[in-house]
Amino acid sequence: MAGARLGRNAKPRAPLSFCWKVLLASFLGLSFVIVWSVFSSPSAAISTGRDSFDNIQGNPSAPTQYIASITRPPATVKPSSSRNESESSLRKEEKKGVVEQKPDAKANPDEAHAEGEEEIEIDVEDGVDVNPEEENQLSEGDTSGGENESNTDKKKSKKKNSGPLFDPKARYEWKLCGGRNKQNYMPCIDMEGAGGRRHHERSCPNGAVTCLVPLPRGYSALVPWPESKSKVVFGNVAHPKLSAFVKTKNWVNVSGEYLTFPSEESEFKGGVQHYLDSIEEMVPDIEWGKNIRILLDIGCSDASFVGTLLEKDVLTLSLGMMNDQTDLAQVLLERGIPAVVGNLGIRRLPFPGGIFDAIHCSGCNIHWHSNAGRLLLEMNRILRPGGYFIMSSSHGDAESEVGMSSLTASICWNVLAHKTDEISELGVKLYQRPASNEIYDLRRRNEPPFCKDGENQDFAWYAPIKTCLHKLPAAIEERGTDWPEEWPNRLETFPEWLGDLQEKIIADNEHWKAIISRSYLVGLGIDWSKIRNVMDMKAIYGGFAAALAPQKVWVMNVVPVHAPNTLPIIFERGLLGIFHDWCEPFSTYPRSYDLLHADHLFSRLKNRCKQPIAILVEMDRILRPGGWVIIRDKSEILNPIEKIFKTLQWDITMTFTQDKEGIICVQKTMWRPLT
Repeated sequence: MAGARLGRNAKPRAPLSFCWKVLLASFLGLSFVIVWSVFSSPSAAISTGRDSFDNIQGNPSAPTQYIASITRPPATVKPSSSRNESESSLRKEEKKGVVEQKPDAKANPDEAHAEGEEEIEIDVEDGVDVNPEEENQLSEGDTSGGENESNTDKKKSKKKNSGPLFDPKARYEWKLCGGRNKQNYMPCIDMEGAGGRRHHERSCPNGAVTCLVPLPRGYSALVPWPESKSKVVFGNVAHPKLSAFVKTKNWVNVSGEYLTFPSEESEFKGGVQHYLDSIEEMVPDIEWGKNIRILLDIGCSDASFVGTLLEKDVLTLSLGMMNDQTDLAQVLLERGIPAVVGNLGIRRLPFPGGIFDAIHCSGCNIHWHSNAGRLLLEMNRILRPGGYFIMSSSHGDAESEVGMSSLTASICWNVLAHKTDEISELGVKLYQRPASNEIYDLRRRNEPPFCKDGENQDFAWYAPIKTCLHKLPAAIEERGTDWPEEWPNRLETFPEWLGDLQEKIIADNEHWKAIISRSYLVGLGIDWSKIRNVMDMKAIYGGFAAALAPQKVWVMNVVPVHAPNTLPIIFERGLLGIFHDWCEPFSTYPRSYDLLHADHLFSRLKNRCKQPIAILVEMDRILRPGGWVIIRDKSEILNPIEKIFKTLQWDITMTFTQDKEGIICVQKTMWRPLT
């Protein structure tokens, strides 16, 4: 009986012993996790004692710091249909011999947001959303969300739209792009394998472009600004059609290894200064550099017009036509002059409405009155209310003049002046867009008709040109009712229509002034004397560009199509900008920019793009050898980006991380993979 009682008493003790074992194991496991997280934290290892990474005062000669890379292996998930499409596109690229990616694991798109992300979302994305059709600005073929997806599903997908943009275990074997025009390859403009021909409209490849554009044979370092305005290295832009073109012009010469642009020569007889003076005499209100700050020049020529206006503080964007086989826009960019490649066809230009102070067209041979005046209506859309349209030509076409006269009268453009200059032998005509709606009431016929109420004139990404007139703003709180302040006051003078946003723009201004003065100009090892063409890949209010205004640079402010539409604010401040979807290549030539700046661009894209690696490849394409990239983002995103830059043989000059945020500064080298 005693043995039996002992046995019965022993049975209840077994579970108690097991519980102690479980508790002890849990305690030891928890202790291990705490100790491991403390001693392996990259921010603790690098940023101890720093309050912010906005005022880095690094020593460029000091050894490079690298962000620690500790990546938790992502969970394997069942591939979605979009994932299968992505992998199918990748296989197509591999067959072309473009790039081979060898992922060791699949990313989990449902992984939760990193801690602290919500604060940054509010900080950098809170803007003026003047484009309620924002979700429609996605490019054709974008698969970030189905068209029939409900609003609830979209909200849920936004919350779950996280996870690593880049597979941290992927390995890359880079290969060069092929094709006859490979060193000047523009993916959405050039017809692949068609002998250097161009598309009539922007048309991007089905699969992501992941090949590297080769350098021209004998590529040399750029001539620094302002010397580049008068000469560039011919070999950097040379090709047979440009060589043939140069032989027919007196304003450009070949001198040894350089293309030179004599200051006394110009496409305009009598000189470009006489041409500009005659325009200002015809309409004194023009006031180059004061009243007129932002100008769009249709087509590219010798750039004497644009270069001389730069000296007068007029910031001119040259629109190089896609059918220009001499690639004069590339020559302009090589000279350090703003230019972008586009087309005047059936789609709107990638700009919001009412933003250019003036538009200039000299000898561009465009039949503005054709197709119901569609192209001139597009000029009317992007021209500021009260803005100027300047057209000049050396020979008149009676039919075009009659058609143009009828069309401009129907849209109520006022002919301010018209004369033929005896010296330049050009017929110059200046028009002005109306500044109020009252004049439209005087029209005998409502042709072209007014656009429908609610039609967004800022909706411009892959949007067709509408053959209708947008009504002009009437209330003081609407953008465009007042002409901006004279330059340079307009840079930091904010109109009433901005309302409460004025405080945010002022704060953004001070934020970037501090970062650039304390870090970018002194702490990253960048030689700013060699920086001229700059791109802010995710601009908001233009604070980055405004802070660089004292430097001898110009900045292309890119507002992504999936972000709030703040581009009108940027133009209002007297700065340049453009819409773009970074899931696609940018409309410019290879080697266009000296510095690219990306502030939380990648963390905003998340899994929006099928192959995010193509964005880094695009950065490689548009950046010049010796050019710089500054990326500010989450450390979990910077870690794999740093590894990818290393595979591209770029020099990583500085990395820094704190509280899961970081910055990386890298310089592109001359390295290209062997063919």
